Amino acid sequence: MLKIVLVPINPAGWPFIGLFAAATVGLFMLAEPVGWIGVILTAWCAYFFRDPDRISPTRGGLVISPADGVVQLIDSAVPPPELDMGDEERARVCVFMNVFNVHVNRVPMDGTISRVSYRPGRFFNASLDKASEFNERMSIRMKTPDDHDIAFVQIAGLVARRIKCDIIEGQNVTAGERFGLIRFGSRVDVYLPKGVEPLVCVGQTTIAAETIIADVNASEAARTGAVR
Repeated sequence: MLKIVLVPINPAGWPFIGLFAAATVGLFMLAEPVGWIGVILTAWCAYFFRDPDRISPTRGGLVISPADGVVQLIDSAVPPPELDMGDEERARVCVFMNVFNVHVNRVPMDGTISRVSYRPGRFFNASLDKASEFNERMSIRMKTPDDHDIAFVQIAGLVARRIKCDIIEGQNVTAGERFGLIRFGSRVDVYLPKGVEPLVCVGQTTIAAETIIADVNASEAARTGAVR
């Protein structure tokens, strides 16, 4: 039971939790009622950086969600030009994370990282479509064992001001493996291999490393959803 309650904290969060805690001590010294506001904010900061383990499906060909959140947009789009994946559109799934979601990002498939490219930019609301074009982003291209090309892009948002990416070019990665995070609200886009349709719907909640968003071995059309 204790293990369920005490969710691990991502190492990137400890400096921020420490700052919030130090500020809380100062607030208590200033005025006790204000100090309790600091306690609440410190607890929220720890909650934001939680990093629970996940159970990832291991069958080959599955594309799993890289982020907790809601599928904000499904469309066809050209991958970021810095990835050199051509001008042909492919299916794109955009997952929006609010400030209450787990923000640790996960690799969507097994493969080898072939390109990692950072691009500075603006900080529009990440739920807007223009965020994928104008916002600060970290773009990652990966080649799967079956020779599929897939891209996933960390996009900063209105509140998010720091993208953390821990993978490098040439690195072999496994589906569900942690690769980074975005602080305080953001979005992750996945550009599926050519001809692959998404198996999620707009408005659907996703769980990083667990929710299947596509299957490169399936031939079915994109799924539709209904509110029940």
